[in-house]
Amino acid sequence: MKIARWTWLAGLVLLLLAPFIGLYPVFMMKALCYAIFACAFNLLLGYTGLLSFGHAAFLGAAAYATGWLVRSAGWSPELGVLAGTGVAALLGLGVGLLAIRRQGIYFAMITLALAQMVYFVCLQAPFTGGEDGLQGVPRGTLFGFLPLGSDVTMYYVVLAVFVAVFALIVRIVHSPFGQVLKAIRENEPRAISLGYDVDRYKLLAFVLSTALAGLAGSLKTLVLGFATLSDAHWSLSGEVVLMTLLGGMGTFAGPVIGAFTIIGLQDHLSDRVGSWVTVILGAIFVVCVIAFRRGFVGELLAWQKRRSARR
Repeated sequence: MKIARWTWLAGLVLLLLAPFIGLYPVFMMKALCYAIFACAFNLLLGYTGLLSFGHAAFLGAAAYATGWLVRSAGWSPELGVLAGTGVAALLGLGVGLLAIRRQGIYFAMITLALAQMVYFVCLQAPFTGGEDGLQGVPRGTLFGFLPLGSDVTMYYVVLAVFVAVFALIVRIVHSPFGQVLKAIRENEPRAISLGYDVDRYKLLAFVLSTALAGLAGSLKTLVLGFATLSDAHWSLSGEVVLMTLLGGMGTFAGPVIGAFTIIGLQDHLSDRVGSWVTVILGAIFVVCVIAFRRGFVGELLAWQKRRSARR
């Protein structure tokens, strides 16, 4: 337990010092946004057992909503982020009501189909900018007194949001609600026999996950200053699955490590190998499935348990 606490503390200190030890703030902010996205997805897949192939739709919808409200309607950044998160939550509620009663591949395919509809709206709607996306989204001033033009200032705002989201997910998983979600993941018929309304629990978990995914999309729009069709594309839904599985599904740190690994590889290799980066990511996924089925963190935790059992 003490080792785990020291590990969390060391990770937090590293993130706090990142801008001063040569780590590019914009890259770190982008990675933190995707880490929030992966943690949100892990709440649904790792702790509830629901595989969504359309989670990019919620990130993309929130990104476009925040971008338009901040740029065109003149909203402040905090209101734009809250509105984008709300849009993602409402969209998640609508999708969840249609898909939550299905299981397995049927649930995944329904979420993918509905996500493609969202992608089509982002492509065709007049206020989204079509294939060009929303460009020139200003960061503005947070709460009327904190200008976000500085990358360092914006980084610490994003880091604070990430820490809050991470703590919230830890609290949810360790709460009675989280224990019910685990029971549904492990044995849904038994959870039903114990009197739990599993559809209601799964719907609430789905809406929470989509809202946090929307928060990630809203922050990403403020950080980068634009929202594009890639934010709502089905390939991003595949990438978040890869992030979660690579780091370790059903662990707290796994999605964060997976997100930093994938974003780091994309940022480092895109200028060198071009479109071949997708082939490399695919190969990494295959190796992960074969050699690290629990992911990096999952395999480490399993090794620690085996070591403790031997002692």
